[in-house]
Amino acid sequence: MKNAENSIVQDSQITCPECGHKQIETMPTDACAFFYECPNCKAFLRPKQGDCCVFCSYGSVKCPPVQSKRSDDVE
Repeated sequence: MKNAENSIVQDSQITCPECGHKQIETMPTDACAFFYECPNCKAFLRPKQGDCCVFCSYGSVKCPPVQSKRSDDVE
């Protein structure tokens, strides 16, 4: 059981590296998002090398699967 400190954050502000546009998106809780199209400039984003998804690369919060793994490591 997770307490409030270990709850999974589902919203992340993704920042386009091409134009700097920021958009809050709800992340999938059971999968990683490999692709994202910027709603402003239409750039097609992919994860940086070593990251599992675009939220881990360009988001303000890591994706739920990564958050879950980290909280499991702490418990």
